[in-house]
Amino acid sequence: MKKSLKFAIVISVTILGSCNQSSKQKNWTNSADTIYYGGDIITMEGDSAVYAEAVAIKDGKIIFVGSKDDAEKLHSDRTTMNDLKGKTLVPGFVDGHIHFAALGAQAVAANLLPGPDGSCNSTDDIVQTLKDWYRKNGTDKTKGWIFGMGFDDAALKEGRFPTREDLDKVSKDIPVCAMHITGHFCSVNSKGLELSKINAATKDPAGGLIRRMPNSNEPNGVLEEMAALKVLFPIITPEPALVNFYFDKSQEMAIKYGYTTAQEGKAMENHEQLANYALSGKLKIDVVSYIDYSLPKYLHSDWNKKEYNHHYRIGGAKLTLDGSPQGRTAWRTIPYLIPPDGQKKDYKGYPAIADDKKVMAVYDSAFANNWQILTHANGDAAIDQMIRCMKPIAAKYGNTNRRNVLIHGQYVRMDQLDSLKKLDVIASLFPMHTFYWGDWHKKIIGDSLGNKISPIKSALNRGLHVTSHTDAPVALPNLMMIMWTTVNRVSRTGAVIGAEERLTPYEALQSITIWGAYQHFEDTKKGSLTVGKLGDMVVLSENPLKVDPMKIKDIVVLETIKEGKSIYKIPEN
Repeated sequence: MKKSLKFAIVISVTILGSCNQSSKQKNWTNSADTIYYGGDIITMEGDSAVYAEAVAIKDGKIIFVGSKDDAEKLHSDRTTMNDLKGKTLVPGFVDGHIHFAALGAQAVAANLLPGPDGSCNSTDDIVQTLKDWYRKNGTDKTKGWIFGMGFDDAALKEGRFPTREDLDKVSKDIPVCAMHITGHFCSVNSKGLELSKINAATKDPAGGLIRRMPNSNEPNGVLEEMAALKVLFPIITPEPALVNFYFDKSQEMAIKYGYTTAQEGKAMENHEQLANYALSGKLKIDVVSYIDYSLPKYLHSDWNKKEYNHHYRIGGAKLTLDGSPQGRTAWRTIPYLIPPDGQKKDYKGYPAIADDKKVMAVYDSAFANNWQILTHANGDAAIDQMIRCMKPIAAKYGNTNRRNVLIHGQYVRMDQLDSLKKLDVIASLFPMHTFYWGDWHKKIIGDSLGNKISPIKSALNRGLHVTSHTDAPVALPNLMMIMWTTVNRVSRTGAVIGAEERLTPYEALQSITIWGAYQHFEDTKKGSLTVGKLGDMVVLSENPLKVDPMKIKDIVVLETIKEGKSIYKIPEN
């Protein structure tokens, strides 16, 4: 049956239910609560753009999609008519990978991001920003630390990480911590090292590294991976009295950017806080958590299911196999052209879990319990490990409709995409890097390989399900920026990073709506404007399918609507 005929039947069935009603019907049983009209309404049904004149919502669900004249047959004295006034209505956004719980910390901490999201383009900028933040905010909400997030050594004038000596200029008496934009590193001052009990005698933790001063074992203040996480997690995990404050800030930021479903991409003990926040009735949007594999007690709990409880659920497990490419801790099969400070020329990054047997055990547990699992792997060596460890487990348990996900996959090879297709793995890739670090990637891995980072079009052409994501708070959770980078792949210097890997604007919009919903097993309820689905919608200032592709990033979320209720709206002038 042709799509247009199906669409007509859906509309006809809806209209038949109210064919004996006047436009001002008094029988409210079949009337709409709200009708949206007067702008571009993109349904996201099908492989190309389908537009409707109106969408009607009742009891939080879509009851009609079609012409404005037919929608008005569902009008009653109780119906609110929302004129879009030429703006664009799309389904609510579903990010393929984001850290919802950390958005609150991003809102509270000093903004150390470089332009265009911040103003820290040098070490001096970082020092001054942290000083200014402390004078304004103090440390009551950051456990006594002067704390900032988002510095990027690749964008700093000095081209290096700030050290303890740099951060001692902020304060010698108060601990100072600056978190790297990736979340995989941090820099701390001397007081911070002292309080964290990190000194010359401290050994590097498994899966992490304490960088040292030249010709000395003394730490220089830069901490990698597990060494960084041991410092960061206590700071960004709020005190009990501040939990709701932090989650309020997380939610405010998410809905400002049009999220109606957000992911917590690596939940740990904060799952309990998220669950309590949900049970208190404070969640306005849906939040789905993926629990670190080391905490199976949560994965075996009643929260791990497809249905939400007060807008919260556990979606599955999270496994991390390596680090960050721009931080050069992603695990590669060939050396980086420019190794990090203190590393040899044959440096290739390193695994988070060196023992394949341990990785296979994690996959075995996930498959045996039918848990969806998200695997963070950036370097091709880490993706090789993912493939060789998952393949026998998939053969053992079967692999139908598990929707397991590769997260990031920035240095994934073409042959690995073929293997992931056979394993039916969803590729949630990271084209955002083409703008923020595209020039940097080409320096550290070479021009030809640099142009193939996050090869989302190649994945799509091979038949993989794909999504694009922010990984916020790596950057701001701005999905219009994600669309812009996915469509244009233009770097900070204006270079095109792999033109053949660009998605069309419609494909990019699919990747943050219907494809995001599919990744989360929610495509029957969300991701498109379809009769029977939830009334999760976003009003945009312009139509991303019609504007100049280079202007997509300038589009603003004007309103966020969750299950038919407006939860965020920019006041009209």
